[in-house]
Amino acid sequence: MSARDNDPYVIVSSDTHAGLQCEEYRPYLDPSVMTEFDDYVAERHEHRRLTEEVNAEYIAEWEGQNADGLRGAYDPEVRDKELDADGIAGEVIFADGDAVTGMESPPFGAGLAAGQITDPKLAFAGARAHNRWLEEFCATNPARRAGIALVPITHDVDKAVAEVESLAGKPGIHGIMIPTMWHGFPSYSSDHYDRVWAACADAGLVVHTHSGEADFESYGDNVAVYVSEVSFWTHRALWHLLFSGKFDKFPGLKYAVVECGSWWVGDLLMKADTNFGGQKKIKKMSSRMKGLISKLPSEYFGESVFIGASTMSREEIRRRHVNGLDALMWGTDYPHPEGSWPHTVERLENDFRDVPVVDTRRLLGLNAVECYGLDLAALGDVAASIGPTPEQLHQDVTLTTPPDAERQARWWLDEYNCTFQG
Repeated sequence: MSARDNDPYVIVSSDTHAGLQCEEYRPYLDPSVMTEFDDYVAERHEHRRLTEEVNAEYIAEWEGQNADGLRGAYDPEVRDKELDADGIAGEVIFADGDAVTGMESPPFGAGLAAGQITDPKLAFAGARAHNRWLEEFCATNPARRAGIALVPITHDVDKAVAEVESLAGKPGIHGIMIPTMWHGFPSYSSDHYDRVWAACADAGLVVHTHSGEADFESYGDNVAVYVSEVSFWTHRALWHLLFSGKFDKFPGLKYAVVECGSWWVGDLLMKADTNFGGQKKIKKMSSRMKGLISKLPSEYFGESVFIGASTMSREEIRRRHVNGLDALMWGTDYPHPEGSWPHTVERLENDFRDVPVVDTRRLLGLNAVECYGLDLAALGDVAASIGPTPEQLHQDVTLTTPPDAERQARWWLDEYNCTFQG
């Protein structure tokens, strides 16, 4: 084993969250919405009161045990200490720091459930307030933070393009998050949003949808149905962008779907590749895609499409060559309780023990570095003192990845003789 083989991992969490306590967004808001903001803050406090009535014991335990670390949602010094302790060199930051009671959420719900806002004025006011704060927050350590701004593109394309253009080049801002659902507005496969995609491609800002919103009206109080369906709504935009040819129309456009796992990827890629490239399938399917896509759907993954799969299960890690070794990005979900924080190193020791180092480096950081154009040298300097090594994760550095691992994993490519027919 050479020293290089055991270099610390440069870990970039593809899914973290940050945000102010809701009332603290006031200085970042447009004055014209202060009355509505007062109502929103009152609603958030009432929501916390009701949540405590239902789940007081869990809230008290979670907030009591992690009181200091939870302040990292809005305190950059605390945040860096928590990242260090978890072995995380860099991070991709989304809104909504508090997933338990919702107190650290952008005004008017402009974060993970932005599609629920019906008033365009409030949608943009809430998003811009968070973006103004996020710029300041990321500027405290821009090499380490990749902030994802909020842009409610469904409400007004002109305003959305202006917001994207204003974000271009801001230190630490590397992408935008769009509403997961478009409701009564045009779908993301229409030409309606083409100027938004073009602006993002020109600015080098990655487009995201993040788990959170779903078809709430259908569920009532049935949490099980929500949990079963939320991943579908989260990655639905992917297929609309891909199959309408947006990645060919706008070279350089990148899209990442975040926090809905990766367990769904392989089967859907198999179906898509065989539908539009399989020689043993009916040719009428591939003929419908002429002029829209230029290669097999799976070939966009790792180049235009990325999966912020958060704390992937061991089975998802085993499926890495089916789902796309170059597309998958691991994440801690800090400071949300469903993630790996504050026990990330223990999680890595358990989940990556049997994974070759070269694959681990891609999943834990290098894919995110390439997706977001991060400064690998600067992150490496951070990782040198806080990143876990392969030896610390009890990995066998002699393990290698077969050169045909992806081809073998994607069995359908040969079984159906898949080649793009466009």
